[in-house]
Amino acid sequence: MGPLRSVVLAGGGTGGHIYPLLAFADCLRRHDPGVRITCLGTPRGLENELIPPQGYDLRQIPAYQLPRSVNMNLVKTPGRMWTAARAAGKVIDEVRADVVVGFGGYVSVPAYLAAWRRELPIVIHEVNVPPGVANRLGMRFTQHVAVGFPHQPVQSEALREARVVGVPLRRGIAGLDRYAMRNAARAHFGLRPDLPVLFVAGGSQGARSINLAVAGAAKELARNGVQVLHVIGARNEPVPVPTDLPVPYVTLPYLSQMELGYAAADLMLGRGGAMTCAEVAAIGLPTVYVPYPHSNQEQKRNALPVVEAGGGLLVDDAELTPDWVERTIVPLIRDAHRLHAMSTAAAAYGRRDGDEALLNYVYEAVAR
Repeated sequence: MGPLRSVVLAGGGTGGHIYPLLAFADCLRRHDPGVRITCLGTPRGLENELIPPQGYDLRQIPAYQLPRSVNMNLVKTPGRMWTAARAAGKVIDEVRADVVVGFGGYVSVPAYLAAWRRELPIVIHEVNVPPGVANRLGMRFTQHVAVGFPHQPVQSEALREARVVGVPLRRGIAGLDRYAMRNAARAHFGLRPDLPVLFVAGGSQGARSINLAVAGAAKELARNGVQVLHVIGARNEPVPVPTDLPVPYVTLPYLSQMELGYAAADLMLGRGGAMTCAEVAAIGLPTVYVPYPHSNQEQKRNALPVVEAGGGLLVDDAELTPDWVERTIVPLIRDAHRLHAMSTAAAAYGRRDGDEALLNYVYEAVAR
């Protein structure tokens, strides 16, 4: 297979679509600095903040939320969708794309439609069960479907034939040696090198229930010598943390370099988003998962296989209280043998090569 000359990447709206897209773009560029990479996005999506700073060409096309039920919006959707597909097609033609690789989000559908009309190879990457609505539509136009986790083809009929490739992760995370970076990461946050660290992060938006439970347990954590590195989430109200604690409790509104938080940590407490599950498993970070409760339980399905493999614990959002944190997390984070066993189990479940495996699959799809 010769090198790819031009690749169009589609995925937007949330970090769960954009971060794997960016990691895959980096992989493409590492293998061939001359490849043309064009990303499709919408005017309002998070991709506008994340993609251009990484040096990739982002083209905006109109994209419309797909209705999940039959209503007037569904009647209007075909016309809107073809308008968006025409815009995507113009970009595909201009850059003379060899393949479209989609990661989900509403912007992917026009890209899939435009590629299908041009008989261009389409590769879809999906990390959730059930698949997102955009990728479910895209699967009508291609057989080339890749997934991030081994449980997906087992749990979803739609993904039964999908190829398990893992999740493309940024090099800073995929190549992270937590133990080698630990002291430097702790120094960066003003944490002591000699005491255990609980890293708390509730996804890109944060999670108020997690914030309140951990802050409420701050005194008991500190009394037991447990330091806390707590990412509150940019859209969350600050939570009151006692100021006279004997050990550091560091709060941040947002952390762009998650690898530093991972490296500083002995244990993480967070949600069960697909990217979080993929990252912490790959680097072998024991994690207490608190899946987001107001959804179709996809976060619970993401986290459960890592937990069943021995790499973490699972607690319902409603059960997460300061008392639970004190009873469960304090003894766990002080048990070095148990943490080591969990770390080994998580790393055995996770994988660091999702970007390379997806690239090989894309080459295969184009060669066919």
